Amino acid sequence: MIRHTFQILERVSAAKEKLLWKSGISDWDAFLKEKSISLISNSKKPYFDRKLLMAKRALNTGNSSYFSSILPSPETWRLYNHFKDNAVYLDIEASRNRDINVIGMYDGIDTRTMVKDINLDYVKLSAELRKYQIIITFNGSSFDMPLIRKRKGILPDVPHIDLRHCCARIGMKGGLKEIEKNLGIKRREIISSLHGGDAATLWRMYMASGDKHYLEILVEYNEEDVISLKKIMGLCYDELSNRMLSEMRQKD
Repeated sequence: MIRHTFQILERVSAAKEKLLWKSGISDWDAFLKEKSISLISNSKKPYFDRKLLMAKRALNTGNSSYFSSILPSPETWRLYNHFKDNAVYLDIEASRNRDINVIGMYDGIDTRTMVKDINLDYVKLSAELRKYQIIITFNGSSFDMPLIRKRKGILPDVPHIDLRHCCARIGMKGGLKEIEKNLGIKRREIISSLHGGDAATLWRMYMASGDKHYLEILVEYNEEDVISLKKIMGLCYDELSNRMLSEMRQKD
């Protein structure tokens, strides 16, 4: 979907993008092919051509960072299909005082977990995240990412997809567990009964007792979170893509 996106161009709004689609300019190649476009001033056309050629080059070289500052955050989902093979799904568990206890990552094949006072190292976290071209979270723009930055975790300059907003756009509202339930995504019974506040309780019980059983449940809970994100991301991308293609086909 990213090749159909014109909102990366300065002052091209969502409304103007739709007008371009309706005029027959459905993707970057169609835009570049035309010498002039009625919706774009003649003085701007060569400049926009250069911008689109730069965007094409960024896609071809895997430079997702190019889109970080020019693509509106609600539309970062459009990058998913191109960069999904090098995406990381991230989720954190924190205490009520917002101290991070667990950070979980999933690359679509394997999970990696960092735990406070065991192997949580923000320098290593930053190095790990730099391996990826896109970061996917659920409510991460309000919770996970700010908390990591507050703990001096340096996040890479790559696009971030917040699935909470993607889900809301297709009518799936509520928290991650509620969405999983509605989609029929199942967890082990002891894990499925847990909620966000329970994760903080598990950490307190682990710290108070030293019993690793509580930590193991917390880590499994976090792992299930990040694995679910991939399933939900795929569903959101398909639905949002279908809606976008439907808009592109509308000529009136």
